[in-house]
Amino acid sequence: MSTALPTSHEALTVPEVMAALRLSRFKVYDLIRSNQLQSFKIGRSRRVPADALQTFILTQLKEAA
Repeated sequence: MSTALPTSHEALTVPEVMAALRLSRFKVYDLIRSNQLQSFKIGRSRRVPADALQTFILTQLKEAA
């Protein structure tokens, strides 16, 4: 499975997650608020660990099967 994730990044910005999942900003923040997608804040910046995004994708695939 190929995603548009920057392979050298440990933590992704919301726009990078939006591009990888092809979702809107609102939907990404909705996933974060509902604890479906883990994230953390540094100051006012929100970051999503790359492995948390992979876990989210795998969880979605398992639920769809």
